[in-house]
Amino acid sequence: MSVPPRGDIALVLGVMVDTMNLAETIRTVEAWITGPRPSYVCLAPAHAIMDYRRDPELLRIVNASGMTTPDGMAIVWLLRLMGYRKVERVYGPDLMLAVCERSLRTGWKHFLYGGAPGVAQELSRRIEQRFPGLAVAGTYTPPFRPLTPEEDRAVIEQIRASGADIVWVGISTPKQERWMADHVGRVGAPVLIGVGAAFDFLSGRKPQAPRWMQRSGLEWLFRLATEPRRLWRRYAEYPLFALLVAVQLLGLRRD
Repeated sequence: MSVPPRGDIALVLGVMVDTMNLAETIRTVEAWITGPRPSYVCLAPAHAIMDYRRDPELLRIVNASGMTTPDGMAIVWLLRLMGYRKVERVYGPDLMLAVCERSLRTGWKHFLYGGAPGVAQELSRRIEQRFPGLAVAGTYTPPFRPLTPEEDRAVIEQIRASGADIVWVGISTPKQERWMADHVGRVGAPVLIGVGAAFDFLSGRKPQAPRWMQRSGLEWLFRLATEPRRLWRRYAEYPLFALLVAVQLLGLRRD
């Protein structure tokens, strides 16, 4: 399968966001697995875009990704306002489940990198139970500190030896983007996908917002209510995000 063109890209506060939907994302991942060059996928909710724009090196990493997909209804609504009518949310947990389902037909192998102690193992158990026959080739839970060079070499060898086609990375923004950029092409897997909190949600460690809250753009409120001490700073930036986006929209020119 040839690698499809990247397609339409919108600039959101300097971040290159692919105006895609879930089905297009899965087709692109499939093309990468059979293609000649490894790549990585970043997911971009509003809070991540704020992180990216503050750090020039992180912004470079994200804009060098194979795809940066709209993970958040605020981003979807913004892209539609900019004229990309067919864009849909590419939500980390939904993407992971959809790719796992597709794997039952393709035989793709998965490696789970991230999560708190025990989370990756529980996630592996749950998705293998949900998708009988799914091949989870390995898991690794990194410590809450930078890996030593020796530890990093051992992890790279573990992933390479697993024969994984996809490495799911769940160590939160911006660490997962930096890890993927540093390890793409080194771990042997054609595709690396940073899905952040999907590890916690799909393992059952943390509750997910109801679907109606996700679709109506209120997921942030649910998450703030469940983890106020950890997340209040993140969501306190949303008014600034809205202001910056308004300024960008007012400066748009259509050629």
